[in-house]
Amino acid sequence: MQCIRVGVIGAGGVAQVEHIPNLLKLHRQFEVLGVYDPSQRVRAFVEEEFGLRTFAELDELLAMPLDAVVIASPDALHLEQSLAALARGLHVFCEKPLCYSAEDIDELIAARSRAGTVLQVGYMKRFDPSYEAALKMLPGTAQALRYVSVEANDADAWPFVRHHSTCRGEDVAAMLIASTAAKQREQVERALPGIDDADAFRGFVGAYCSSIVHDVNAIHGLLDALGVSDGEIVGASLFAKGGGGQGAVRLLDGQALWNMVHLAVPGLADYRERITLYFDDASLELEFPSPYLNHQPTRLTLRTSDGHTLSSREIRSGYEEAFVEELKGFWSAIVEGTPVRNTAEHARRDMVLLVGLARHHLAQLKQSGVRP
Repeated sequence: MQCIRVGVIGAGGVAQVEHIPNLLKLHRQFEVLGVYDPSQRVRAFVEEEFGLRTFAELDELLAMPLDAVVIASPDALHLEQSLAALARGLHVFCEKPLCYSAEDIDELIAARSRAGTVLQVGYMKRFDPSYEAALKMLPGTAQALRYVSVEANDADAWPFVRHHSTCRGEDVAAMLIASTAAKQREQVERALPGIDDADAFRGFVGAYCSSIVHDVNAIHGLLDALGVSDGEIVGASLFAKGGGGQGAVRLLDGQALWNMVHLAVPGLADYRERITLYFDDASLELEFPSPYLNHQPTRLTLRTSDGHTLSSREIRSGYEEAFVEELKGFWSAIVEGTPVRNTAEHARRDMVLLVGLARHHLAQLKQSGVRP
């Protein structure tokens, strides 16, 4: 079995809890040569906790004899770090969101094509065993689809990572934090020129791009399986001072509606995320646990009726961990040439929709006179 030499860029929460332990677990497929993070505290933690070499400068890590990188840095750094890795001919696994604008993703697609390497986006839900099962057992056709519902409330990670050993990079230089914030502002401005509402900005980068982007990607996969094309945005709202995001998309010329909502509830130690597809005579529902609760299965429920008799069937297709399976998929795409499941093109489609939702919200604000 060919072993891929990999470097990790960014050692925050998702890298500490998921990516680094999972790469080490997959030691036959991956050899971790080093980890870059600007925090000295985090580097010391990674060295002690995982026994890995760390680097204070990204170029030092990229100078290692790498085959690939896993990028888990702040969202605004994904573009430049992916470009730097692709320019060196490396395969890239990058956490979502890949970028904020379609134009930036186009730049990455061109760089990937020049490099001839794999660029995979971290949409782990596509590798969830229950999601894979849902694709194979959709109970109806496009003609029978009536409604798609996404509902999520999220406390963020704190209730679900307490049992893990983690370290926060609270010693990162203020200048670097400010520089990253400026890059984020610049990239969001490219996606949404003239955005001047602070709550909308927070909602776009948070509720939309950091959270509901997972569900957008998952729904796109389900709609593709049904043969349903992209729809028309008919509603959008960023609310709760940016802590909540909602969107509505008209599908199949009005035959069906897709409604999605995500709300951060930071003081409630609860996480619920439900995707439900309603057909004329059936429904299919996925209820996801917090992504940090490894191996807690996603509940897949099929509901049908025989006259007055309602039947609910729960499907359990496996306990594979989606965060692990996506890394296996990355390895397989590199070594075995299997198709990349989460491409930059998929990410572009997702971001086009999210940017469209944000524009719809901003247009409503302008029309109502809430903002100039």
